[in-house]
Amino acid sequence: MNPQSSPLLTDLYQLLMLQSYLEHGMEDTAVFELFVRKLPPGRNFMVAAGLEQVLDFLENLKFSPEELTWLASRFPPAFIAYLERFRFDGDVHAMAEGTVFFPNQPILRISAALPQAQLVESRVMNLLHFETLIASKAARSVLVAPDKLLVDFGMRRAHGAEAALLAARASYLAGFSGSATVLAGTLYDIPLFGTMAHSYIQAHADETSAFEHFARSHPDDVILLIDTYDTEAAAAKVVTLARKLQADGISIKGVRLDSGDLAAHARQVRQILDAGGLQQATIFASGNLDEYRLHALLSSAAPIDGFGVGTALDISSDAPSLDCAYKLQEYAGKPRRKRSEGKATWPGRKQVYRSYSADGRLAGDVVALAENDPQTGQALLQPVMRTGRRIAANTPLQQLRRQTVAGYARLPHTMTTLDTAPAYPVTISAALQALAQQLDAEQAQQVK
Repeated sequence: MNPQSSPLLTDLYQLLMLQSYLEHGMEDTAVFELFVRKLPPGRNFMVAAGLEQVLDFLENLKFSPEELTWLASRFPPAFIAYLERFRFDGDVHAMAEGTVFFPNQPILRISAALPQAQLVESRVMNLLHFETLIASKAARSVLVAPDKLLVDFGMRRAHGAEAALLAARASYLAGFSGSATVLAGTLYDIPLFGTMAHSYIQAHADETSAFEHFARSHPDDVILLIDTYDTEAAAAKVVTLARKLQADGISIKGVRLDSGDLAAHARQVRQILDAGGLQQATIFASGNLDEYRLHALLSSAAPIDGFGVGTALDISSDAPSLDCAYKLQEYAGKPRRKRSEGKATWPGRKQVYRSYSADGRLAGDVVALAENDPQTGQALLQPVMRTGRRIAANTPLQQLRRQTVAGYARLPHTMTTLDTAPAYPVTISAALQALAQQLDAEQAQQVK
């Protein structure tokens, strides 16, 4: 069985509920919505990501004979017979990947028979949560360093293989230039970037030999790691080597710094390279970087042209999870409202409408009922799947990236910095508030 596509990649209680739903004839249409309750500290907005993987999962969802055999020893035959023919044939509305969103705004709505909509909860949340988390983290580096080369370097400390791949995808979607993860380049057509490790330098008898061997092996992309021993001395060796290589038509494209005071080293290295005639050679920096260190380096005018951002990106180190939820909003044609303390939901199927100011920037959103609650503005939730099949082909990732980056230019200025901005205005429509009050009153009567 494929762990990524298996319906058994779920919580046990989903199967337990499914069995009970079926035994009691509860198969009417249910509407679930996924949203984030609140922003993590330091975040001014989130970036929706992961929809393509969710649609892949829903479209191909079925139980294999091996999975059914395993379940047969734990569940009754009638339930196994249902699972054998199980397919997702519901409808999905969603915000486009790369859309900026805010707390309590649904980014995905699933309408399907209750057992179907329930079963997919765990994996749908798993996919949307992770990619949205990483895309939102990556966006902060993109806003801090919009004109710099930004590369995902985080695979080795990512939390597993799938996390490494999806982090590469999500960060590219959010505006990164590419990734060092080869399989991500293969699967998602993400540009790949790589240089060398310190072990490569150490394996050679001397630094100059290492540099020359690498340059002759990769003459079209010579980027040399220069901090293994003495950074400035290595930079001088690069200048000397460059003259030798030039006779063979090989140019040194750049150098990489990976340790120490990156700003100070970058300034000294820049002077050495420029004095040696390598003004065109770039300086690329890595080593425990995040958006805060990028901001500090660029604020100090460090002459760095690009950055490799690793662990802090791929695990979203300062905010490693989102308070997201997938909740029932309607069943059998009746709106439903969860009233748990601190976790109450707005009932019914909803739409998010976005308005813009005269200069094209986000001005405010309205969360309203999806039907019979007319609002002005752009409707952000659009149909993407009907009866279990995509409505349109996947949008190329490169196009999504362009759209995402263009969207940052529409953010209010206060939201494009690392400082905490005033809360973005999100209004709950009068009709939605009235519906919530009505359901609360009905619930109060039932309690009496």
